[in-house]
This record gives sequence, structure tokens and C-alpha cells, in this order.
Amino acid sequence: MKVTVVGAGNVGATCANVLATREVVNEVVLLDIKDGFAEGKALDIWETSPINLYDTRTVGSTNDYSKTADSDVVVITSGLPRKPGMSRDDLIATNAGIVKSVTTQIMEHSPNAILVIVSNPLDVMTYCAYLNANVDSKRVIGMAGILDTARYRSFLAEALNVSPKDIQAVLMGGHGDTMVPLPRYTTVGGIPVTELIDSETLNSIVERTKKGGGEIVNLLGTSAWYAPGAAAAQMVEAIVKDQRRVFPACVWMTGEYGISNMYLGVPVILGKNGVEKVIELDLNDGERELLSQSEKAVREVKAVLDGMNS
Repeated sequence: MKVTVVGAGNVGATCANVLATREVVNEVVLLDIKDGFAEGKALDIWETSPINLYDTRTVGSTNDYSKTADSDVVVITSGLPRKPGMSRDDLIATNAGIVKSVTTQIMEHSPNAILVIVSNPLDVMTYCAYLNANVDSKRVIGMAGILDTARYRSFLAEALNVSPKDIQAVLMGGHGDTMVPLPRYTTVGGIPVTELIDSETLNSIVERTKKGGGEIVNLLGTSAWYAPGAAAAQMVEAIVKDQRRVFPACVWMTGEYGISNMYLGVPVILGKNGVEKVIELDLNDGERELLSQSEKAVREVKAVLDGMNS
């Protein structure tokens, strides 16, 4: 099995490293446009193999997509962060151009690949990849929900002073301030979290989760990479091993939850075919309203991209 990670920056390199050390596949190809960058990162990762005791080969490439040929899964992390003075529309235009170019070249060499998109703005860049991949939407998936629920669960573990291993959670909606964590579907060792924590503390954790990415940026001056890279790797593992894991992911909506013709975060089963099934939860009125608000926010960004393509 072979996986390609496009973009050898912090997120891409972390994803490649996790995939290699966990021996998820036989080969990981790391590709970047910067001369020698991917080769250096891949070599550095490979040189840890005798220390961390794994066999997965890591190979680097400077913009040579022939080395990505016949990949089973491709993770796309390419794109620029939003810079001072850059409008949202500028960011969308720039990153859409990058994602379009990458997706087109990837599909030329790996027509059967499943795509996992990490580029931002996540929901709309996943849509952009779908438009240019010309494959079943079940094979183009955005990584956001695993990262967002990981933040939510880690914050809860701190507050409750318990192991994060025992916390399960569901989160829906767009990747950003309008995401919808669902406390009613959050459990700790099978116990509803609402029985273990007061509502005020729980609400503050939900709000912190929504701004989790911004918190990291404020501390580091740049975006997070350990958690996003590990989250993307977890999706890849579920797909290549056909684990049929239940994860929140950004997927193409075809009427589920009354939503159609857009990418949005919902719980799904991930397996060898990509999205095996979208799980429809019985949301209450308050949860549906929050999801509707998130849908509206993502549609506004999607409309920007559609306007550029028209």
C-alpha cells in the first residue's frame, strides 16, 4: 500500500511521520514544490526507522508527480495561511488554484486514489478538490472533525482529570467558529458527559473548541501541526485498513440532515471505499439550528468559489 502526502510543511511532514512510524502502509511519498524540501523531510523521517523500529519507506519528491503513481490514498495539505492584509476572497482564490493544480496532477497518476483534504478553508477546498478530481464524492473527504473533536476531548480530559482515551464525542458543521460540538452525544467511559460536569464549564469548553485553531495561532504565531497531521493520518489508516471507523468528516451532502450540494462535517463510517455511510443523528431543535447556522456560513464561502468558477 502507498500513500502520498502533498505539502511537506509542518502538517504534511507530521502526517507522513505518523503514517510511517505506525506502519500504516509500505511507502509514504512526500511531495513539495520547494526544491529539496520534501526529500530532506522524507530522509529525516526514514533515518528514525532504526530508532522507532518500523519498515515503512519514506520518499521525497520536488514536484515530480510520477513518484506518486498508484497511490491508494493522497493527503493534500498544500496552501497558504491567511496573511495580514489578505482578504478571505484572496485566500480562497490562491488556495483554490493550488488545490486544483495538485488534484489534477494527482488524479493523472493515481486515478483510483481516495483524497483526504487538509487545505484551508477546509470545507470549500474539499469542494474544490471534488470539482477537479472527477470521481465519486465518497472518495474526496475533508479532515476537520477528527481534529476538532480531539481538541474538545482533550479539553474535557483536563477538566475532568480523566484519560482522553475514555472520551468519545461527535461534532458537526463547518471547520471554524460555527462548528457544532454535541454534548448530548459526548460520553466518558460510556457515561454522558452532562452527568459529570456542570453546564457552565461544559459550555466554556465548547466555546474553546470552536476557537481551538486560533488559540494555537495566538500562542505560536502560526497554525497547529501535530494534531492536524495526526488526525489526517488516522483517517488514512481507517481507509487503507478498511477499519470502518466512525469519525466526523467533511463530506458531500446529498440530502442528509436536509442539506444538499455542499461539503460539511457530519459523522460517517470510513473504510476502503472512503465514505462508506453518512450517519444521521436525531438532532433536537437547538442542535439543528446550530447546524443550520454553520451550513449558512459554509455556503457563503462556497458561493465565493462558485463565483470565481462561473
